[in-house]
Amino acid sequence: MKRRDFLAASALLSLFAGEAAAAPQKKASTTKKKTTAAKPKRSTNTRSSRNAVQQSSRPPVHSAATPLIDHPPEGTSASRLPPVRAPELPSEWRTYEIVTTLTLKAAGQSLRFWLPLPASQDSLYQRNLGYSWQGNPDNASIVRRPDGQLEALHCEWRDAANASLRLVTHVSTADRHFDITRRSVAPDRDDILRHNLQASTLIPNDGLAKQLGERIVGRIKDPVAQVKAIYDWICDNTIYDPSLPGCGNGNVHKQLISGQYGGRSADINGLFVAICRSIGIPARCVYGLRIAPSRLFRSLGLRSNDATQAQHVRAEFYLPGYGWIPADPSDVRRAASYELLQEQDSRLASLKRVLFGVWEMNWVACHVGNDLDLPGQSGRRPFFVIPEIEINGKIQEERHPAQMPYAISARQIEL
Repeated sequence: MKRRDFLAASALLSLFAGEAAAAPQKKASTTKKKTTAAKPKRSTNTRSSRNAVQQSSRPPVHSAATPLIDHPPEGTSASRLPPVRAPELPSEWRTYEIVTTLTLKAAGQSLRFWLPLPASQDSLYQRNLGYSWQGNPDNASIVRRPDGQLEALHCEWRDAANASLRLVTHVSTADRHFDITRRSVAPDRDDILRHNLQASTLIPNDGLAKQLGERIVGRIKDPVAQVKAIYDWICDNTIYDPSLPGCGNGNVHKQLISGQYGGRSADINGLFVAICRSIGIPARCVYGLRIAPSRLFRSLGLRSNDATQAQHVRAEFYLPGYGWIPADPSDVRRAASYELLQEQDSRLASLKRVLFGVWEMNWVACHVGNDLDLPGQSGRRPFFVIPEIEINGKIQEERHPAQMPYAISARQIEL
């Protein structure tokens, strides 16, 4: 083959090869164009798909059944947990001596006595330094239940002809403060948190409580702001009634049904706890005793060493990262009632700000239990804060100190 013919054949072969290679690309390009241009089939579930997307992006509505601890709202304080750090211990502690005495002469009659005791578990704001007692009961025991549900002394006399008891308790306290800038608290046990989302006999967590909670919280997402809104509403819409005996009856159901909100500490702080639980935030009442004068207002502490009728119920709520946070809307209303403070009084506004996140520890915490079975007693008690006496099987309901055979005194001491 001549050189000229060889070059011509090579050029022709290259041309055929190029066309063969270009053909699949052109076909693929054509196919792709047709596929892109094709109209998708119309879905019959477009509306339901759109609703599903909207529902998935909507923040969860919290309640006792869907609590904050399971579904924290995105972008809020509960959804960003920092590393746990060692807590800062208070530097200023005060020590108190609490003396309970009981004397009864009732020949031929049986006697039983139940007394709430300061919590034995130490905390950042309270330390139990121990007990000592003297007396002649036939049986005496201290009952402690797990998780602080009950701390109580139980004594029995088969014949109260000359019944006597003297119990001395030493306890140290430090003022309790909530710092919103520090979120470094280890989480509490899951069973404790879930227990404090449940309803009790007098404290509901659904129905009218949930409706009221949703109305108060509205569109607020951050848990701290939610509870602050509940606290403010309680402070602004409840009335303290000093005519009620003890700490009140604690019946939150009755308040919600009647629309008459208030009472004494078990009623007002019980309402606060019910509304917190209804929107999925663990909360609980803490039952205790005032043991010293107050630096805030005279009406918020003892006026002498007599603490026989100084029982007081406080409240606390739980947020991830912060732990248990103290609050006491009842004492805001108590100060307004006893000190005759008008709603626009700057002193009342200051107290309202202080008692969200602060407990002045002129008070000792005893327990956090509801619906309790007291040892040796049939039937449950919705709450237990005032000592109980049973003579010949009958509970003594009188609350006036002159009609009760016991007395409680408290004073600050130096160790």
